[in-house]
Amino acid sequence: MIKLEQAVIVEGKYDKIKLSSIIDAVIITTNGFNIFKDTEKLELIRYYAEKTGIIIMTDSDSAGFTIRNHIKGAVKKGTVINVYIPDIMGKEKRKIKPSAEGKLGVEGVEKKIILEALEKAGVTASAGEEREKITKTDLFTLGFSGGKNSSELRKKLLEYLKLPSLLSPNSMLEVLNTMLSLEELEEIMCRIK
Repeated sequence: MIKLEQAVIVEGKYDKIKLSSIIDAVIITTNGFNIFKDTEKLELIRYYAEKTGIIIMTDSDSAGFTIRNHIKGAVKKGTVINVYIPDIMGKEKRKIKPSAEGKLGVEGVEKKIILEALEKAGVTASAGEEREKITKTDLFTLGFSGGKNSSELRKKLLEYLKLPSLLSPNSMLEVLNTMLSLEELEEIMCRIK
Protein backbone atom coordinates (compact mmCIF):
# COMPACT_ATOMS: atom_id res chain seq x y z
CA MET A 1 0.00 0.00 0.00
CA ILE A 2 1.32 3.44 -0.90
CA LYS A 3 0.56 6.60 1.05
CA LEU A 4 -0.43 9.66 -0.97
CA GLU A 5 -0.68 13.22 0.32
CA GLN A 6 -3.20 14.25 -2.31
CA ALA A 7 -6.92 13.48 -2.14
CA VAL A 8 -8.02 11.14 -4.92
CA ILE A 9 -11.27 11.81 -6.78
CA VAL A 10 -13.08 8.80 -8.27
CA GLU A 11 -16.56 8.25 -9.67
CA GLY A 12 -18.18 5.67 -7.44
CA LYS A 13 -18.05 3.56 -4.30
CA TYR A 14 -16.63 0.50 -6.08
CA ASP A 15 -13.75 2.61 -7.41
CA LYS A 16 -13.15 3.80 -3.85
CA ILE A 17 -13.19 0.23 -2.51
CA LYS A 18 -10.66 -0.83 -5.17
CA LEU A 19 -8.32 2.10 -4.48
CA SER A 20 -8.59 1.65 -0.71
CA SER A 21 -6.78 -1.67 -1.11
CA ILE A 22 -3.95 -0.03 -3.08
CA ILE A 23 -3.42 3.45 -1.65
CA ASP A 24 -3.63 5.16 1.72
CA ALA A 25 -5.22 8.52 0.93
CA VAL A 26 -8.43 10.48 1.24
CA ILE A 27 -10.67 9.14 -1.52
CA ILE A 28 -13.69 11.22 -2.54
CA THR A 29 -16.43 9.84 -4.78
CA THR A 30 -18.31 12.07 -7.20
CA ASN A 31 -21.26 9.65 -7.27
CA GLY A 32 -21.15 9.92 -11.03
CA PHE A 33 -22.90 12.94 -12.49
CA ASN A 34 -24.21 13.98 -9.04
CA ILE A 35 -21.05 16.09 -8.80
CA PHE A 36 -22.72 18.59 -11.16
CA LYS A 37 -25.23 19.56 -8.46
CA ASP A 38 -23.36 18.68 -5.26
CA THR A 39 -21.94 22.09 -4.33
CA GLU A 40 -20.73 20.92 -0.91
CA LYS A 41 -18.69 18.08 -2.40
CA LEU A 42 -17.20 20.47 -4.97
CA GLU A 43 -16.27 22.80 -2.12
CA LEU A 44 -14.53 19.89 -0.37
CA ILE A 45 -12.65 19.04 -3.58
CA ARG A 46 -11.57 22.70 -3.92
CA TYR A 47 -10.37 22.65 -0.32
CA TYR A 48 -8.20 19.61 -0.96
CA ALA A 49 -6.90 21.03 -4.25
CA GLU A 50 -5.52 24.01 -2.30
CA LYS A 51 -4.45 22.15 0.85
CA THR A 52 -2.85 18.93 -0.46
CA GLY A 53 -3.60 18.80 -4.17
CA ILE A 54 -6.04 16.41 -5.82
CA ILE A 55 -5.67 13.48 -8.16
CA ILE A 56 -8.53 12.92 -10.58
CA MET A 57 -8.84 9.24 -11.51
CA THR A 58 -12.08 8.76 -13.40
CA ASP A 59 -12.93 6.01 -15.87
CA SER A 60 -11.59 6.28 -19.42
CA ASP A 61 -15.06 6.45 -20.98
CA SER A 62 -16.84 9.62 -22.11
CA ALA A 63 -18.74 9.92 -18.80
CA GLY A 64 -15.44 9.79 -16.91
CA PHE A 65 -13.98 12.55 -19.08
CA THR A 66 -17.09 14.70 -18.65
CA ILE A 67 -16.80 14.40 -14.85
CA ARG A 68 -13.03 15.02 -14.97
CA ASN A 69 -13.46 18.17 -17.07
CA HIS A 70 -16.19 19.48 -14.79
CA ILE A 71 -13.95 19.10 -11.73
CA LYS A 72 -10.97 20.69 -13.50
CA GLY A 73 -13.18 23.63 -14.46
CA ALA A 74 -14.55 24.00 -10.93
CA VAL A 75 -11.14 24.04 -9.24
CA LYS A 76 -9.58 27.46 -9.76
CA LYS A 77 -6.73 27.29 -7.20
CA GLY A 78 -4.46 24.52 -6.06
CA THR A 79 -2.98 21.46 -7.69
CA VAL A 80 -4.84 19.07 -9.95
CA ILE A 81 -3.11 15.93 -11.20
CA ASN A 82 -4.82 13.87 -13.87
CA VAL A 83 -4.25 10.13 -13.72
CA TYR A 84 -5.57 8.27 -16.74
CA ILE A 85 -6.62 4.63 -16.74
CA PRO A 86 -5.82 3.08 -20.14
CA ASP A 87 -8.59 1.88 -22.45
CA ILE A 88 -9.05 -1.77 -21.56
CA MET A 89 -12.05 -3.51 -23.00
CA GLY A 90 -13.96 -5.79 -20.67
CA LYS A 91 -16.63 -6.09 -17.99
CA GLU A 92 -16.39 -5.65 -14.24
CA LYS A 93 -17.04 -8.87 -12.29
CA ARG A 94 -20.03 -7.46 -10.41
CA LYS A 95 -21.80 -6.33 -13.59
CA ILE A 96 -24.04 -8.42 -15.82
CA LYS A 97 -22.89 -6.70 -19.02
CA PRO A 98 -20.09 -4.32 -20.01
CA SER A 99 -20.48 -0.55 -19.82
CA ALA A 100 -21.95 1.31 -22.82
CA GLU A 101 -18.46 1.83 -24.29
CA GLY A 102 -17.23 -1.62 -23.20
CA LYS A 103 -14.27 -0.25 -21.22
CA LEU A 104 -13.19 -1.27 -17.74
CA GLY A 105 -13.47 1.44 -15.13
CA VAL A 106 -11.12 2.10 -12.21
CA GLU A 107 -12.77 -0.72 -10.22
CA GLY A 108 -12.10 -3.25 -12.98
CA VAL A 109 -8.43 -2.74 -13.75
CA GLU A 110 -5.60 -4.55 -12.03
CA LYS A 111 -3.62 -3.01 -9.18
CA LYS A 112 -0.47 -3.01 -11.33
CA ILE A 113 -2.19 -0.86 -13.98
CA ILE A 114 -3.38 1.66 -11.38
CA LEU A 115 0.14 1.92 -9.93
CA GLU A 116 1.60 2.38 -13.42
CA ALA A 117 -0.98 5.10 -14.18
CA LEU A 118 -0.03 6.93 -10.96
CA GLU A 119 3.66 6.63 -11.83
CA LYS A 120 3.09 7.96 -15.37
CA ALA A 121 1.36 11.00 -13.87
CA GLY A 122 4.35 11.62 -11.59
CA VAL A 123 2.51 10.69 -8.41
CA THR A 124 4.82 9.30 -5.77
CA ALA A 125 4.29 7.99 -2.28
CA SER A 126 4.60 10.45 0.57
CA ALA A 127 7.64 10.33 2.79
CA GLY A 128 6.05 12.84 5.14
CA GLU A 129 6.05 12.51 8.87
CA GLU A 130 3.21 10.37 10.16
CA ARG A 131 1.17 12.13 12.83
CA GLU A 132 -1.03 10.39 15.32
CA LYS A 133 -4.53 9.80 13.95
CA ILE A 134 -7.66 11.25 15.53
CA THR A 135 -9.85 8.29 16.53
CA LYS A 136 -13.56 7.69 17.07
CA THR A 137 -12.77 7.58 20.79
CA ASP A 138 -11.26 11.08 20.55
CA LEU A 139 -14.42 12.35 18.84
CA PHE A 140 -16.52 10.77 21.60
CA THR A 141 -14.30 12.22 24.35
CA LEU A 142 -14.51 15.70 22.80
CA GLY A 143 -18.30 15.43 22.48
CA PHE A 144 -18.53 15.14 18.69
CA SER A 145 -20.23 11.74 18.89
CA GLY A 146 -22.38 9.74 21.25
CA GLY A 147 -23.61 12.69 23.31
CA LYS A 148 -26.80 14.70 23.64
CA ASN A 149 -25.54 17.66 21.57
CA SER A 150 -23.05 15.76 19.38
CA SER A 151 -24.71 16.44 16.03
CA GLU A 152 -25.00 20.15 16.84
CA LEU A 153 -21.34 20.27 17.86
CA ARG A 154 -20.27 18.39 14.69
CA LYS A 155 -22.25 20.89 12.64
CA LYS A 156 -20.44 23.81 14.35
CA LEU A 157 -17.08 22.15 13.73
CA LEU A 158 -17.83 21.52 10.06
CA GLU A 159 -19.02 25.11 9.66
CA TYR A 160 -15.88 26.40 11.40
CA LEU A 161 -13.66 24.34 9.10
CA LYS A 162 -15.76 25.29 6.03
CA LEU A 163 -16.57 21.65 5.30
CA PRO A 164 -19.84 20.19 3.96
CA SER A 165 -22.50 19.92 6.66
CA LEU A 166 -23.65 16.55 5.33
CA LEU A 167 -20.38 14.75 6.11
CA SER A 168 -21.09 11.60 8.10
CA PRO A 169 -19.11 11.16 11.35
CA ASN A 170 -16.87 8.57 9.60
CA SER A 171 -16.21 10.86 6.63
CA MET A 172 -15.61 13.75 9.00
CA LEU A 173 -13.03 11.67 10.86
CA GLU A 174 -11.25 10.85 7.60
CA VAL A 175 -11.14 14.53 6.60
CA LEU A 176 -10.05 15.71 10.06
CA ASN A 177 -7.09 13.35 9.94
CA THR A 178 -5.82 15.05 6.80
CA MET A 179 -6.27 18.55 8.23
CA LEU A 180 -5.51 18.55 11.94
CA SER A 181 -3.69 16.97 14.80
CA LEU A 182 -5.64 15.95 17.91
CA GLU A 183 -4.15 18.95 19.71
CA GLU A 184 -5.42 21.34 17.00
CA LEU A 185 -8.87 19.73 17.15
CA GLU A 186 -8.94 20.22 20.94
CA GLU A 187 -8.06 23.93 20.46
CA ILE A 188 -10.87 24.37 17.93
CA MET A 189 -13.23 22.59 20.31
CA CYS A 190 -12.50 25.19 22.99
CA ARG A 191 -13.26 27.99 20.50
CA ILE A 192 -16.58 26.66 19.22
CA LYS A 193 -18.08 25.34 22.47
